[in-house]
Amino acid sequence: MSDHTNPNSQYLIEARSLTKYFPVKGGILQRTKEWVRAVENVSFFIRRGETLGMVGESGCGKTTIGRMLLRLIETTEGQVIFEGNDITKLNEHELKPYRREMQIIFQDPFSSLDPRTSIGDSIGEGLRVHGVKDPKERFKKVLEILHTVGLEDYHARRYPHEFSGGQRQRVGIARALILRPKFIVCDEPVSALDVSIQSQVLNLLRRLQHEFNLTYLFIAHNMSVVEHISDRVAVMYLGKIVEITGRETLYRDPQHPYTRALMSAIPVPFPDVKRERILLTGDVPSPLRPPSGCRFHPRCPLAFDRCSVEEPRQVDIGDGHWVACYLAQGYH
Repeated sequence: MSDHTNPNSQYLIEARSLTKYFPVKGGILQRTKEWVRAVENVSFFIRRGETLGMVGESGCGKTTIGRMLLRLIETTEGQVIFEGNDITKLNEHELKPYRREMQIIFQDPFSSLDPRTSIGDSIGEGLRVHGVKDPKERFKKVLEILHTVGLEDYHARRYPHEFSGGQRQRVGIARALILRPKFIVCDEPVSALDVSIQSQVLNLLRRLQHEFNLTYLFIAHNMSVVEHISDRVAVMYLGKIVEITGRETLYRDPQHPYTRALMSAIPVPFPDVKRERILLTGDVPSPLRPPSGCRFHPRCPLAFDRCSVEEPRQVDIGDGHWVACYLAQGYH
């Protein structure tokens, strides 16, 4: 477990050495032949009321981490600590009260909604499951939350296909908010939306965070979106966090070579300003057989001998700026 995970009441949720392997089965008997090492030994915390942005290429394990935090998929190893309680060992009955406190906004709002169920019933389902039996009371709460996310009363009786993408994502936000949770995993909530709609949804999420004192894990691959909404940012590569620090520090002074490469791809809004583009060679290695040492070393332009042999551990290089890179730590 990394040293920067600290059991303290100011942290709403902590991940301690989270690891997830998925089996690859084959043959007539469907025996497990190999394991996809999706996430390995990942530790971090999220303070109450803050937004931790999590970025990285597709397949790096961001969504897997988000779902492990919510116990939507089980961990292979590690712990999830929510308000000081380890929720990884709880059975479904013991976990139910925590389900109310932890919700998710999915990437694709259309596929996450039942096409045969009205929006009002979809949003109110969580209330029914958690003990609000009176249909009139449920419907009243549904209308309140629809107004909160910028929709109208009549939308409650409509079906998912009658909404635009932006409206459907507002429905997804309403469904996550209806139980008044403390923690929400935002799993690429704007990546399927037009750019003009993205800013509206991001501003809505920020307003709701202040209004309801929410804590977010915001998963994305767009560095500009993450900069807009996050307080701290964690950068992932092939199942590992390679750098984590405050937003301003990361965007001003990235230390890991992979983070620098991601930063160099962000478009500059000024035509006269030239940014040196760092082009990575080769493909992302397979999580079935990740490389030895630092997982980024086969594509790293600055790698040296030690990088391929010994995996660098995360080290605080100052002011809570954690980096898993020998060069950033002063080794050559």
